[in-house]
Amino acid sequence: MLTFNDIFKSSFLENVTAISILDMVLALTLAFGLGSFIFLVYKKTYQGVMYSSSFGVTLIALTMITTLVILAVTSNIVLSLGMVGALSIVRFRTAIKEPLDIAFLFWSIAVGIVLAAGLIPLAVIGSVVIGVILLVFVNRRSHCDPYILVLQCSGHDSEAAVREYLETVTQRCVVKSKSARVGSVEVTFEIRLKDDNTDFVNTLSETHGVESAVLVSYNGDYMG
Repeated sequence: MLTFNDIFKSSFLENVTAISILDMVLALTLAFGLGSFIFLVYKKTYQGVMYSSSFGVTLIALTMITTLVILAVTSNIVLSLGMVGALSIVRFRTAIKEPLDIAFLFWSIAVGIVLAAGLIPLAVIGSVVIGVILLVFVNRRSHCDPYILVLQCSGHDSEAAVREYLETVTQRCVVKSKSARVGSVEVTFEIRLKDDNTDFVNTLSETHGVESAVLVSYNGDYMG
């Protein structure tokens, strides 16, 4: 015979105590701390054109959200099966512009999973090691930054004079493209500077036969 307690018995309310308040607070606090550390490393190692602070905040939120989801999954096997089905229909449409951003996304997800699994030393020590490696290797300059020089001159003589001058003031000078019209030649050089001094562009603009000289920093992927 059903009793009064059986009628109002709810499996939903039983799951309230599946995870203690202390475990939730500790896991989310550690997730916030490690997520902030990931955000700091991302900010120090970012080398793109336009820095996005929203992506850094996303790394913190992703670490905490992953921890929250894994805590729920580990507390209920039935819920874990449903969570797999629910997450399988999620699609992300935002394009990742920087290849290194993918590493930070996976780093945040991995930290959230490891923290929720209770492997706190692995999450903390692993994050510190990964952060140090990224700070050392990403910020290390193994070669001089390449530049693109777009030059417009009147003819062959001025082009030859410019090429001879560039070979004396730059570390490397390579022609990447060239277009010629009647009375005008446009040449694109890839150059590497000996130092950070760019005054040679002013000298080029004053050279006889040179109509314009534009120097652009090349910020893409480069293999030297």
